[in-house]
Amino acid sequence: MQVKEALEVTNLSVHYPGRIALDNVTLGIKSSSVVAILGSNGSGKSTFVKACLGLAPIQSGKVSIFGTEFSHFKDRDRLGYVPQRIHDSMGIPATVSEVVESGRLSHGWLRRFTRDDREKISHAIEVVGLKDRENDSINTLSGGQYQRTLIARALASAPDLLFLDEPTAGVDLATQNVFAEALKHLVQGGTTVILVSHELGPLRPLIDRVIMFREGRVSFDGSPDAEAVDSHIFHDHPHSSSKPAEGWQI
Repeated sequence: MQVKEALEVTNLSVHYPGRIALDNVTLGIKSSSVVAILGSNGSGKSTFVKACLGLAPIQSGKVSIFGTEFSHFKDRDRLGYVPQRIHDSMGIPATVSEVVESGRLSHGWLRRFTRDDREKISHAIEVVGLKDRENDSINTLSGGQYQRTLIARALASAPDLLFLDEPTAGVDLATQNVFAEALKHLVQGGTTVILVSHELGPLRPLIDRVIMFREGRVSFDGSPDAEAVDSHIFHDHPHSSSKPAEGWQI
C-alpha cells in the first residue's frame, strides 16, 4: 500500500495588503521525513506554515494533510505546532507541567489521563531538561526555558505531523542541543517534521531535505549538504552565531 504524503500543497498563494507572501507554491512532503524550510525574513517560509495550518488567508490553491484536504481533515490531534517564541501566553497562571499536559488534551478533552499519558508527559519534561522546574509557574521561566516548555508540549502530544516555526531563534547553543535531542525522539517515533529556520545548526544531522523560499517562491529543494544551503546561510546571515538575543538566556 502506497504511503500518502504527510503534506501536499498545490498552487498555494497567500496575499497580504500590498504584497504577495506566497506565490503559486506546489510541493509535497513524504511521511516520516524531516524537512527544513529556510529563507530570509519576509521570504514566505513562516507564511507557508501558517497557511498549511489554516492560520493565514489562502488566496488560491489547496493544502492536503495525509491525503485529505485540510478543510475536511478532522484528525487534528495528529498535528503539532510550535510557533515562534511569543510573550502573549506569558501571564497565564499555569505550571510547566500543566502546559505540557495540555499537549495530551488533543487526544480527548473529556477523559482522565492514563498511565501512558502521564509517562509521555513526564518523559517530555525530562527530555527538555525541565524536570526540576515542572511545578514552577511559566511566568518564572526565561525565554529559552519557556520555549523548551512548548517543545515538551509538542513532544508529549506525539503528533504524526509537527510544524516548528523557528523554535531555536534567539536561544543559546545549549538550548539548541536540547531541542535537537528532543526532536530526535519524535523522529524515531515516525513523526514527520517541518522545521522553519534561518539556519540548521545542531539540527542538521536530522534533516532529510531542505526547501528554501525567496520572495514567496521555492528557490531550492534538495539535500541539506548542498552547497546552495551553506551559501544561503552565509550570505543571508553572515553574522549568525550561537549567542542568544538579550533577554533570552536560559
